[in-house]
Amino acid sequence: MAEGERDIGRSWFWPNLARGKLTLRRALPLFIILAMALAAIGIWLFTQGRAIAVATAKAERGPAVELVYATGFVEPQQPVTVSARLTAPVRRVLVEEGDRVTAGQPLILLDDAEQRGLLAQAQADARNAMLARQRISKLYQEGWATKAAYDQAVAADSAASAAVDALKARVDQTVVRAGIAGMVLKRDVYPGDLAVPGRQLLQLGDPALARVTATVDERDISRVRTGQEVVMSSDGIDKVVHGRVTEITPTGDPGQRAFRVRIGLTDSVTLPLGLTLEVNIVTGRHDNALLVPASAIVDEHLFVIEDRRAYERKVKAGIAGPDKVEILSGIRDGETVALSPPATLEDGDRVRQ
Repeated sequence: MAEGERDIGRSWFWPNLARGKLTLRRALPLFIILAMALAAIGIWLFTQGRAIAVATAKAERGPAVELVYATGFVEPQQPVTVSARLTAPVRRVLVEEGDRVTAGQPLILLDDAEQRGLLAQAQADARNAMLARQRISKLYQEGWATKAAYDQAVAADSAASAAVDALKARVDQTVVRAGIAGMVLKRDVYPGDLAVPGRQLLQLGDPALARVTATVDERDISRVRTGQEVVMSSDGIDKVVHGRVTEITPTGDPGQRAFRVRIGLTDSVTLPLGLTLEVNIVTGRHDNALLVPASAIVDEHLFVIEDRRAYERKVKAGIAGPDKVEILSGIRDGETVALSPPATLEDGDRVRQ
């Protein structure tokens, strides 16, 4: 190779080689940083892949309410059964269900022909007794009759008059009247029926004086007390109705295994008689309770999440609702708990939220 050619090659080769060494020296720190980042990502993926995924929530303060659930219906406070006081065919019914009535208003007319016939006979007997008394009285005053005859005539006259009064009352009883002011709630009689004493013909009640009768399971009745607050609702109304327990029947129903509880309404509301209600009796209330979701507790234990690890805690529960449970001891306000913890979760396990 000529001398000129060697100079040209040397002048091209060495400067480029020098520039290549300089590029590698500058790229080395970048390679090291990239390798460390990839290692960190690998470690994170490895550890997170082993962590157990859980949903979480925080323990927080709020009201805890203990309820007894029951079903009930609206009924009058003083339902009145209307029946006849004598046996007679029904001639006419003057009211229908839903009619308003006043005290003493005629409701049903019974056939009174027999009673009026007996009254007419009694009135005739009374007239004869009165005339006989007048004759004996005159004879007694003139000395032609004895004191005993006079006394007997007076007694017969009084008895005849009493019989007339009794039959007048019987005739009046053929008109069945309302004993209270209210509404006709039920009608069980029609013209031609035979009314007998003791048979229900009508039922009356005052919707303005209504109450709720609830059926409470015997397992819950021990927690119910008079005076407790009651919250009620129904598909038939668009409002919540409030009341208080006024009475607990002393005897339960063995067939239904339940007790009847009377509830007085505290709201100024008129409810349809017979309306069915969902009844919630408030048997306990804590306004500043520590609450956690009910799904966090399993067999009186839950898991508290701290520094991405789950730590098992034994807790003491208080009032339990369908969604949340009051915690009396075992955790503090604001701590994070695992919801529906997996069966494989153990104390100290790494978790990810």
